[in-house]
Amino acid sequence: MQLSPLQSRLAASVIASCLLIALYFTLFSPHFALAIELKETYPVLLDELDIDYPPDLGARSPLDPTYEPEFSPFDRGIIGRAPAGVTALTNNEAMPMNVVPGTTQLFTFTVRPGSGRRDQESKVELRSEGNATRGQSAGAEAVEGTIPDEEQQKLERRQTQKTLYISANTCEQPEAIEPSKTSLDPPQLTMFVSTSSSNQSPGPLAKSGEQVRVEFVEGAAMYNFTTIGDVYIGVYAPNISKAFDGAYNFKIAASTDAFFDTYDMQEDADLIWVDSDAQGALLITHNLTESTDPVLEAQIMGTQPYVMFAQNKNDRSVNGLKFSYCGLQNYAQIAATKNGQFTSMVSTGMTKRGPGHLPKQQFYFSGLNSSANYIGILAQDGNASVSGNGLVGGGGHVFRAMNFSTKSDHGNCAIVLNLKFCDQVAYSVPSNPNFGNATKLAQFYDDYAASMYDNFNKSLAQIACEAPSTQRYSLARNCSDCAVAYKDWLCSVTIPRCEDFSNDAAYLQPRAMAQSFPDGERLDEVTIAKYPATAATNSSRNPLIDSVVQPGPYKEVLPCEDLCYNLVQSCPSAMGFSCPRPGDIGFQASYGHRKQAGEGTNGELTCNYPGSAHVFSAARRVGVEWGSMSVAVAAVIAVGFFLL
Repeated sequence: MQLSPLQSRLAASVIASCLLIALYFTLFSPHFALAIELKETYPVLLDELDIDYPPDLGARSPLDPTYEPEFSPFDRGIIGRAPAGVTALTNNEAMPMNVVPGTTQLFTFTVRPGSGRRDQESKVELRSEGNATRGQSAGAEAVEGTIPDEEQQKLERRQTQKTLYISANTCEQPEAIEPSKTSLDPPQLTMFVSTSSSNQSPGPLAKSGEQVRVEFVEGAAMYNFTTIGDVYIGVYAPNISKAFDGAYNFKIAASTDAFFDTYDMQEDADLIWVDSDAQGALLITHNLTESTDPVLEAQIMGTQPYVMFAQNKNDRSVNGLKFSYCGLQNYAQIAATKNGQFTSMVSTGMTKRGPGHLPKQQFYFSGLNSSANYIGILAQDGNASVSGNGLVGGGGHVFRAMNFSTKSDHGNCAIVLNLKFCDQVAYSVPSNPNFGNATKLAQFYDDYAASMYDNFNKSLAQIACEAPSTQRYSLARNCSDCAVAYKDWLCSVTIPRCEDFSNDAAYLQPRAMAQSFPDGERLDEVTIAKYPATAATNSSRNPLIDSVVQPGPYKEVLPCEDLCYNLVQSCPSAMGFSCPRPGDIGFQASYGHRKQAGEGTNGELTCNYPGSAHVFSAARRVGVEWGSMSVAVAAVIAVGFFLL
């Protein structure tokens, strides 16, 4: 067969190429570099790349079909995929997932030495120090066969163990078809964890000895342990009764740094109930710092680190989800934020009101039901500075719930706060819906207290406050102490703390019983007969309250007696201040006793004082010893105000 000119040229090229390849293999010995040879030739380069290599490859060829590369800088999520039906988790990444009742969702996570974000940072620092040391002693090691440097040994020992943190939150759960016909709540999810290769599908049917069972608590689960290698996780949704319908939705995260989502089960709640009225409630955090550094205080006052959720106890929609941040976001009746935005029913801000005069965050809820019991749940989105996937601790932190209640619907007690002069006042005061809004009500009380303080200030100006120490009225107190003590006492007695008249607590003082409620209703004769017909019960402490505000019958949380004693101790005797003692005329209707821890208060506020709240588990209180007091009932004519 005769070839065409084009075919002839192609055949000649193919024959020439084959001859060249054969000649190359005949004259030269081709050689391919192995990883162990790269180590000997380029040790510094490999150290910088931080690539692990086998100490001895032996006679096995790297081209052997059974060879499986293992590169420590890369986890299995990069060089391989999880089996079908199993989801691979990534460090500090929350994975949302649905699970149908009666089934299990499976996950896997590979823990490798130095895989955590914090370990990678420290690894870079140690490697840089270790490389310098190895460069100085490389020759000695080659000759004497010494062990690696001390820092490298510490790093290797640490890399043999790693703590894995697994957290999960239930975001949605089956709902009752007819809530009024069942008292049950949806059952909790269960998490199973295994490190055994023979149990790669942990769940309720697997051997209990090859897995750990972790029950969800109020929609949240947390489990940490030390391991290395592959970890297998199963989240099981139990079968539900016919009373419920729907599936579960949850999110799960694994981290070698810290828990992604957390909850707090400590006995004391981190939220304080300050007070409430018929439609709102004021709550506050504990001090956010104990430091008095002005720079730090200013920095904290410029933040709002917490969010809050509230739920009527009669509404069971959050039952089983009280420790789940995403669950509260989805089901709570009232949330401080929805989709990252603050809602209209919640206003929040920073304040230094209360113990220590240190930064705190306060929340005011409006639109609540009257005469209702609620739970309040404080929470934090992320780790106080950042939040979101890929961040250490970037999920949500939920604190223990606390209880609070609203007042009756008579509307004659209303919360006032953010007063200019009496800046420590933030509680319910005698009110009337017809008087005006909360701002006008607060201004009425604040202006009156400020005017009374002006009279006192004129009297204090006549005292030789700047005299030499030998001529002052006291070596222990000065005029500044007197002014503070008077303001604390004045604001507490001129701005009464209001409670429902129906509250039967023994420490409360009935007021304005002769008046009618704002809605026109009056007390019946049976109720009136229970109390003595005195001026203290038929009118308010301050006559202007009855004539201007006209709140009707209410009960007052009396000012604490130690406020009066502190005033007498702090001011010059020439000002004529004096206080009644228990048993004296007028004491019982004028002052209350501040109960200390262990006196059985059960969270009740038995008397009023600046910055007071219903529950203060760690508030510092300064009491006055009875033996140091020697006072009698008297009127302070010079100041124009009685201490009763």
